[in-house]
Amino acid sequence: MRRALLEADVALDVARAFTDNIKKQAIGVEVMKSVTPGQMVVKIVYDQLIATLGADSQGIDLNAAPPVAIMMVGLQGSGKTTTTAKVARRLADRQKKKVLMASLDVRRPAAMEQLAVLGREAGIDTLPVVEGQQPPQIAKRAIEAARLGGYDVVLLDTAGRTTLDDAMMSEAAEVKRAANPHEVLLVADALTGQDAVKLAHAFDQRVGLTGIVLTRVDGDGRGGAALSMRAVTNKPIKLIGTGEKLDALEEFDPARVAGRILGMGDIVSLVEKAAANIDAEKAMRAADKMRKGKFDLGDLREQLQQMQGMGGMSGLLGMMPGVAKMKNQIANAGLDDKLVKRQMAIIDSMTPQERRNPDILKASRKKRIASGSGTTPEAINKLLKMHRGMSDMMKMMGSGKRGPLASLGQAMGFGSAMPSPEQMAEFAKKMPPGAGGMPGLPPGMPTLPPNFPGAPGLPGLGGKFPGLPGGLPGLGKKK
Repeated sequence: MRRALLEADVALDVARAFTDNIKKQAIGVEVMKSVTPGQMVVKIVYDQLIATLGADSQGIDLNAAPPVAIMMVGLQGSGKTTTTAKVARRLADRQKKKVLMASLDVRRPAAMEQLAVLGREAGIDTLPVVEGQQPPQIAKRAIEAARLGGYDVVLLDTAGRTTLDDAMMSEAAEVKRAANPHEVLLVADALTGQDAVKLAHAFDQRVGLTGIVLTRVDGDGRGGAALSMRAVTNKPIKLIGTGEKLDALEEFDPARVAGRILGMGDIVSLVEKAAANIDAEKAMRAADKMRKGKFDLGDLREQLQQMQGMGGMSGLLGMMPGVAKMKNQIANAGLDDKLVKRQMAIIDSMTPQERRNPDILKASRKKRIASGSGTTPEAINKLLKMHRGMSDMMKMMGSGKRGPLASLGQAMGFGSAMPSPEQMAEFAKKMPPGAGGMPGLPPGMPTLPPNFPGAPGLPGLGGKFPGLPGGLPGLGKKK
C-alpha cells in the first residue's frame, strides 16, 4: 500500500502516516460474515482516504460584506487565469452573483488580455488595464471599482513564476495586505507530484491560504497531490477543474475523489451530468420512437449530441468503475470523442429524407455523404450498422422481451423494465456517495471494479471489458 501511494506521488511522510493509521484500524477488526477480509481492508482504506481528504466538502465562503475579495495564487502554468474565469462563471451562474475579475499579472506577456478574453467568453466583467500600475495598486483599484459598481465578488488573478521564488512570495504578500481578501485560494496542478507539499507549505507560510483549487484532475494523476496538500496544510480542497471548458469545475467531494483514486469510478457524477445535460422531453420522445421502431438517424444524432454535452465518450467512460485500469485497451480501440463528432458529421451530410429512411442509402449516395463529411463509405456503413442494432434492441425491449438492459433495471430494483427518469433520480438520492449497492456488503460500502481481487461482479454488466455496460453507442461486439 505504501508503494502504491508513493507511485501516486503522495509525499513520503504522508504515505507513512496514512499506512500507519490503516494498520491501527485494520489489525483486530472483526470481519462480518458477508464480507471477506480483503474487502474489509478496502473499506478501511476508502474511509481513511475520505478522512484524510476531509470528511465534508466546503465551497467558497462568501459570508462577508460585499465586495468579497478572492485572491488566486499559484505557480505559472497551473491554470490560474482559466480557473479564475471558471470560478467567476460558477458564482455568476449558480449563485447569481455580480462578479468583477482583475488581472494583477504585469510580467507575463498578454496575461491581462487573456483574462479579458475569458471574461468576454464567460460574460464576466474585467477591470480595465492601466499601464504602469503595480499589483498592489491594481488590487486597491479593483476593490474600489467593485464597491462603486455594486459588485458582489471581486477575483484577483495574481502573477506566478515557473518555480517558487522570494520575489513572487513578497509580491503576493503585498497584494494580500493591500486587498485584505476574504479567501486566498491556491491553484495547483493535480500532476504536481512530490513538489505539491513544498508548494502548498510555502504559500501557506508566506501568504496564508484558506483553500485549494486542483486543476487537471481529468489527467492521468492518481490524486497524490490532493492527499499531500490536504494532509500538510490542513486546508480544504474547495474546487476541482475537470477539463478545459469554462463550465468544467466541480465542488470537491472527498468520497468521489477517494473512489476515483481507488479506481471505483464516479457513478454519482455520471447521474448528475445526465440530469443536467439530457433533455428529458427529447429523451422521452426518442424512447417512444424506439419502442415503435421509428428511431431514425436524426434521433440518433440528438443522442450523440447529448452524450457530447456530458463530456463525450472519454468523459463518460472515465466515471465508470474499473475503466481506469483499461486505459490502454480503450485507447487501442479508438474510442475517442472524434468518433462521435465524425458520426454526427456523417448524419449532417445527409438529406432529411435519408435521415428518416436510411434504407435508400445506396453506393452513390454514400459516396456523396462521405465526401461531404470528410469520411469514408466504410465509416457510413459502421454508423448504419450501429443504428440498426440500436433500433432492433429497442424494438425487442418495447415488445416486452427481456433486452440487454433489463437485468440492470432489475438489479436496481425496478423490475424487468428499464427505470423511468423519476425512478433514476430517486435511486441516485438513496445511493450513498461512491456506493453502488454491491451484493452482500453493508450499505455505504463502496462499489469495487468487477476485476478487483475478491470482489463480486456488478450485476447486469456484460461485454468483453469488465465494468462497461454493453449498450454504449459506438461500442461494437469486438470492442
